[in-house]
Amino acid sequence: MEENTNQHPNEKPQDENQNLDPVNEPTSDQTGDQEENNLGEEEVEVTLSESKTEPENRLDVTPVAHFYQSLKKEITQLVVGQDEMLELLVTALLTGGHCLLEGLPGIAKTLTAKSLSKSIDVPFSRIQFTPDLMPTDVTGTTVFNLKESEFNFKKGPIFSSIVLIDEINRAPAKTQAALMEVMEEKQITYDGVSYPMAYPFFVIATQNPIEQEGTYTLPEAQLDRFLFRIKMDYPELHEEELILKRFERDFSMTQQNDVKAVVGPEGLKQVQSIIEQVYIKEELLKYIAAIVNNTRKNGDLHLGASPRASLAIMKCSKAFAALNGRDFVTPDDIKRVCIPILNHRVILSHEREMEGSTVEEIIQTILETVEVPR
Repeated sequence: MEENTNQHPNEKPQDENQNLDPVNEPTSDQTGDQEENNLGEEEVEVTLSESKTEPENRLDVTPVAHFYQSLKKEITQLVVGQDEMLELLVTALLTGGHCLLEGLPGIAKTLTAKSLSKSIDVPFSRIQFTPDLMPTDVTGTTVFNLKESEFNFKKGPIFSSIVLIDEINRAPAKTQAALMEVMEEKQITYDGVSYPMAYPFFVIATQNPIEQEGTYTLPEAQLDRFLFRIKMDYPELHEEELILKRFERDFSMTQQNDVKAVVGPEGLKQVQSIIEQVYIKEELLKYIAAIVNNTRKNGDLHLGASPRASLAIMKCSKAFAALNGRDFVTPDDIKRVCIPILNHRVILSHEREMEGSTVEEIIQTILETVEVPR
């Protein structure tokens, strides 16, 4: 028989049938307690696994809020009030969209756009649209180079990172159409050659809603290129008093020089990458689709919104969630962005238009009608 080489020489061989020491043998009570503890541990594990399905702040969205507060601090050195407009402008910038500012003269549309451009370290250009403006005045044209005896493309003012188009509805349709490719595809095609735009590319256009003489209404296809149509109103009484106090001894508005750049293109890219990772449940994606689909079947609307509107709502709801310190989207984020995204993409029916209804009222009714996921 083969000996056990691992056994100590002074150790007695142990009988296989020898009983275990009763001190080490678990009693029936201990066995029951152990089983209860095991069950308790399993319940805790189940509870933890269930809690993991709830949204948690797994993504650090602090840089997004810090980015917004830094921009707001610089811009509000000049602009008083208009918090909603500023929030929507930053949202459009962070989601790669463009904004149409619509309001009466003198309510800081142009001033806000210029202040935003100063707070970001990127090139800025301004184009004043007039009835005699040609498309090549915006995009650029070929110029004959006498030295090299060839035509060279000279880029127009649209080749900038932030472009302010003042009174966009004063230019004719052919000039407005020159913006369609660059606003959607971020490039200009001239003479068969494509010229890409630099990053970022953000268009802010303004128009006066009450001005009719000498203006050209933007067609639906051009309006659809804008992420938001932001309708601005007069400031409140206390805000107007603050405006008077701020510029009481600054007639030439030298305070514009106090606005400094606080972020560059790389910082903007980092913030955008965080927003893309914000979590949105599948039920909320279905909620967005249901809202947009309702605009197409609604009897109060002659024309509904396109899938571009659905994508815009999804992107902007993510941005709003991040701006509010969350890494997940809620139904309130979606409702918050629906009106400025849809108010220029849908058309009222003739009956509702004759009754004096507004697009915003119909959109609000749709938001109250579509069931919110729980």
